[in-house]
Amino acid sequence: MPVHPPAELIRFVRRNSPFYAELYAGLPDRTERLTDLPVVPQAEFWRANTPRDNRLLTGPLTEAVVFKSGGTTGAPKFSFYSREEWREFTTSFGSGLVDAGLRPGHRVADLFYAGDLYASHTFVLDALQHSPVANVRLPIGGAAPLASTGRTLEQFAAQVVAGTPTTLCALADHLLADGRELPDVELLLFGGEGLFQDQQPLLRKAFPNARVSSVGYAAVDAGLLGRPVPGEDTRVHRVFAPETVVEILDEHTGEPITEAGVPGRVVVTDMRRRLMPVLRYPVGDRAAWTDASAGRFRILGRAQEGVRVGPVSLYTEDVLDLVRAADTAGLVTGVQLVVRRRDGRDGLVLRLAGNGGPDGLAATAAAVERAVHTARPLYPEAVAAGHVHPLSVDWVRHHELAVNTRTGKLLRVLDERPHS
Repeated sequence: MPVHPPAELIRFVRRNSPFYAELYAGLPDRTERLTDLPVVPQAEFWRANTPRDNRLLTGPLTEAVVFKSGGTTGAPKFSFYSREEWREFTTSFGSGLVDAGLRPGHRVADLFYAGDLYASHTFVLDALQHSPVANVRLPIGGAAPLASTGRTLEQFAAQVVAGTPTTLCALADHLLADGRELPDVELLLFGGEGLFQDQQPLLRKAFPNARVSSVGYAAVDAGLLGRPVPGEDTRVHRVFAPETVVEILDEHTGEPITEAGVPGRVVVTDMRRRLMPVLRYPVGDRAAWTDASAGRFRILGRAQEGVRVGPVSLYTEDVLDLVRAADTAGLVTGVQLVVRRRDGRDGLVLRLAGNGGPDGLAATAAAVERAVHTARPLYPEAVAAGHVHPLSVDWVRHHELAVNTRTGKLLRVLDERPHS
């Protein structure tokens, strides 16, 4: 399937997609550069991209595979791929698995989620099948009982386990509670959400000989985004070129960023997809180039993800960093931000998963509270003024952290206020 020159792709979508024809109506007929196009407005994109009377697709829906994104809010978001597009997508991603550490003969357990039009399990299984190296595929899925999953991994002496960090940590927690570990596993491939340092001690205990790597960076709506880059920083990826064009745009001006270390929002153009075109589509993540000329960038988390507690705004990534720094004893294996409301005031609860004695947990909780107050003095000031409830810390086991019931991904933020 060819990679289309930008000018040809732009002409095609203007001619065949009612949505893009309307979006580009004010542009010159000979517009040829991607940077001359507006960034796709997401709300309008998804309003046009419906199962019936679709205004985004470039032709009738007569041959395709259909998936639904795993979001927990708003209307379902459907993505469409022709047979050839899906094969190209999974083949390119499968080549990136070699960068992640896949080796000939590896026995690979796929613990991603399947069903309900969710893509990740099928996607990873197909990527493994189309990978340039031979491998043995174990399609276990993310909904299988943890006891059964552990037995299967032991029976086949699985060397690679792929899944969301939440699934991998839940399995690790189960194994350790059972007094077991899996020394045969040499590679853990995570995807679908970020893996944080607070989760790695738990994984190291259950999988003592395993290296951790991103499985790759992709999304069912946006397509290919980044190949894994070997190294300690699992957030660094390399653009899938020439299949896709990744831009990092200034969050205020919308201008492309080229210098290293400057954060911006990720926008992607898929140069191959034609049934459901993706041109300058905002992925919803923030990133910064580590080497723009080499197409290397570091994922910084979801764009504008955070919570507002009364008058206080807190970014999720900042809170995770503060917890990590305060946890000098290494007790914390997971973090959730829970916003609640009672007596007319908001309050933030930090739900921490961890193992340790009462004294150690109490000392870590106190250190976390001090770190948050020091970094965000507006919070204790709002408490003193009676605007919000004091920050509190709740300790739980890792399996008690809330997850998206459909995708199994850890929910970093829970808004339990009545209006939410």
